[in-house]
Amino acid sequence: MIANQSIAVEFKRVMKSFGAKRVLNDVSFQIGQGQALCLLGRSGTGKSVTLKLIMALMRPDSGEVWVDQQNVVGIGERELSHVRRKLGYLFQDAALFDSLTLYENLALPLLRLTKKPKDEIDEVVQRVLTDVGLGSDGAKYPSALSGGMRKRAGLARALVLEPKILLADEPSSGLDRITAAEIDELLKRRKTEHGTALIIVTHDIHGARRTADRVAVLDKGQLVAFGSVEEVSQSENDVARRLITE
Repeated sequence: MIANQSIAVEFKRVMKSFGAKRVLNDVSFQIGQGQALCLLGRSGTGKSVTLKLIMALMRPDSGEVWVDQQNVVGIGERELSHVRRKLGYLFQDAALFDSLTLYENLALPLLRLTKKPKDEIDEVVQRVLTDVGLGSDGAKYPSALSGGMRKRAGLARALVLEPKILLADEPSSGLDRITAAEIDELLKRRKTEHGTALIIVTHDIHGARRTADRVAVLDKGQLVAFGSVEEVSQSENDVARRLITE
């Protein structure tokens, strides 16, 4: 168990169905601040739904979803907005605005959601771009970026508001193994240097082994394994064991 004051995200007996299909069935887990959790499972097993429940883009049929000590199930929009400010989201396709430069993509949430003056926004944007290795690319448009650069840019935008919790949907998708490893190292550095909690949906077992403090395996709506990579690799559940050792 994690000391209560350090829990970043906790699911308590969460159920979620779409029609007759039970996507999450009595799922409970917790991850601490400064830890990385990788969600593994075959397609359609509820991994992306888990991220949407954390963001409160969906609501569970029953159960509780706690984000930084706040149960987001059933709270009002004002409280929800406050909780979401603590979350960053790295989309699978980076989700950049093509009509804006990289600098403008990062500055936009700071302009909309903070009262920082322009010189401070400039400083924050430059620092975050430098952190992800794009310090000299702020004037470029997304169309001029390679796949790896776009992923770095998406990560930079997810981090520009200094989230306590970073959600990442397939961060290595579409990348070669070397670039994928570089993205994993950026995520690990964020966790280590800033104490950010990471919740990563991935099919990349190599990436999970590099980044995860804990691994959660979902199968047919059930959380069939939860623990360290080593613990899950020795799981009695055949699906979990095969996923982590393949």
